Amino acid sequence: MSTSAALQHTVEAFNLSAASENKIHDDTVAKKFGFEGGLVPGVEVYAYMMNLPVARFGVDWLERGTASCRFHKPVYDGRNASVSGTAQDDNRIALTVEMDGTLCATGQSALLDAKTPPAANDIPTAPLPDHATRPDAAPENLVIDQIMGTYDVTHSAEDNAKYVRNVRESLDLYTEQNIIHPGLILRLGNRALSMNVQLGPWIHVGSNVQNYGIARAGDCLAAPARVIKEYDHKGHRFVELDVLITANGEKALTRIHHTAIYRPRQVTGG
Repeated sequence: MSTSAALQHTVEAFNLSAASENKIHDDTVAKKFGFEGGLVPGVEVYAYMMNLPVARFGVDWLERGTASCRFHKPVYDGRNASVSGTAQDDNRIALTVEMDGTLCATGQSALLDAKTPPAANDIPTAPLPDHATRPDAAPENLVIDQIMGTYDVTHSAEDNAKYVRNVRESLDLYTEQNIIHPGLILRLGNRALSMNVQLGPWIHVGSNVQNYGIARAGDCLAAPARVIKEYDHKGHRFVELDVLITANGEKALTRIHHTAIYRPRQVTGG
């Protein structure tokens, strides 16, 4: 892993989810879908990307910055993911991720004036379904305006430090200040979906993120969410979620517009 002052960050990618419930990260299953191997999760590609705005803007970006990411091609375990940033003005960076000369992801980041955060209860909380009997991911179980069950987690300093190592993060502020890495924050968008419905192999397509505050080790982070879209596009079934990350039930930290292919056309036979 190497970084430079010229808005560059190169990471030897690491698939943290090879053994996860989502088998798109498993080599054997991913190859059946036409990929070279298991996909490095989009949330980790996002984690690589966010090195650049945090290196440029510092803690201020974690408190009030914005980001978008869109994943176009897979990043594979053990291959170099090269993140590049182009400053569009003093407050905005265009981001790309390439692997072996292939464009894998694009995005934007910005440091804007502070916005008034939404109330912590802006999206109501609800109990999660029993994990073993979650309903199948299907249009009738992902209805627009549906309130999802609320997943929550508390990361210790050790959990955070392990994640920082695994995403080959070069910035010290996460461990020195016990700040939860933005990749772990975005992962809660995935959990808002996967803890509510039973999924087969599925793909995180992209996210838009607005930060309002910093999460620290020991905070109880919750992810109340609602469905905002569910649709077919080119044979894939998509879902879009509005996810509000809160700390200790008291403060909104991040809002995420999270988009996923929850049922690829290879599953539906389209």
